[in-house]
Amino acid sequence: MQNHHPSPEELGLVRVRLDIAYDGGPFSGWAIQPGLQTLQGTLEEALALIMRRLVRLTVAGRTDTGVHARGQVAHCDFTQAEWDGLNRDNTVEPCLALLRRINGALGWVLKDSQGAIQIQRVQRAGHGFDARFSALWRRYSYRIADASTKRDPLLRTQTLWFNQDLDADLMDAGAAELLGLGDFKAFAKPREGSTTVRTLQRFDFTRGDDGVINLNIQADAFCHNMVRALTGAALRVGQGMEGPHWMRERQLAGVRDAKSVLASAHPLIFEEVRYPDAAELHERATLTRTRRAPVTAFGTPL
Repeated sequence: MQNHHPSPEELGLVRVRLDIAYDGGPFSGWAIQPGLQTLQGTLEEALALIMRRLVRLTVAGRTDTGVHARGQVAHCDFTQAEWDGLNRDNTVEPCLALLRRINGALGWVLKDSQGAIQIQRVQRAGHGFDARFSALWRRYSYRIADASTKRDPLLRTQTLWFNQDLDADLMDAGAAELLGLGDFKAFAKPREGSTTVRTLQRFDFTRGDDGVINLNIQADAFCHNMVRALTGAALRVGQGMEGPHWMRERQLAGVRDAKSVLASAHPLIFEEVRYPDAAELHERATLTRTRRAPVTAFGTPL
């Protein structure tokens, strides 16, 4: 029997969606870690300054240390009184008031990293919206400048400078074999109680007019370190160290060994997350929770 997850409306709360962009360089990833500056910790500190209480954030995709975002999404909940109180002088509606106040508070909290996080948009979420579980898919990008590519120092914090030539066509051919539903435990750091089965919807490498190899990768969700592990594997194919079928062979074998190397984090950008129409948000969240439940050896939920 499925556990019922009440919607915020059922709990009498106002759920708010935050669209977020950030430079991940100064941060030790998204999730709070004691003694470290993290994105979640910084944003929750800013919200606490405004609301005078702890406000927890739920995010679409927990990014690793050094990973950037243009299209991150998170949600948080307020009481109706808190929400109404944001419009203190009845001149600015609550969404705009909260947007201005969060960005202002971030300026104070960040101090030496001014501007590293920007809230791009605040809006009341649709019924049953969950930033994590309502998502249909997430997309990341990754830039690689190999040995023959002219390097732009102004983009060095978002580009992997690779000291050998790469065959982007071989990388792309190998990537194409992984598309679809599959178990990606060979390219992930498993979390206890979580499945490594994902639907990979896009995984391609193209060389741009500037010579830079651009990776775009999209899935219903990603396992921990999955994008960097897949990129690291593709780099072995691009160097000619492995054939184009090697990544698929490793996936089928579920192999993780000394050849399982993570590509650098700093060129990785969380580009966007897509959600269904408003009427389907709650249903999508319920379905995703069920799919991500731990399974027994017989494939049924525990």
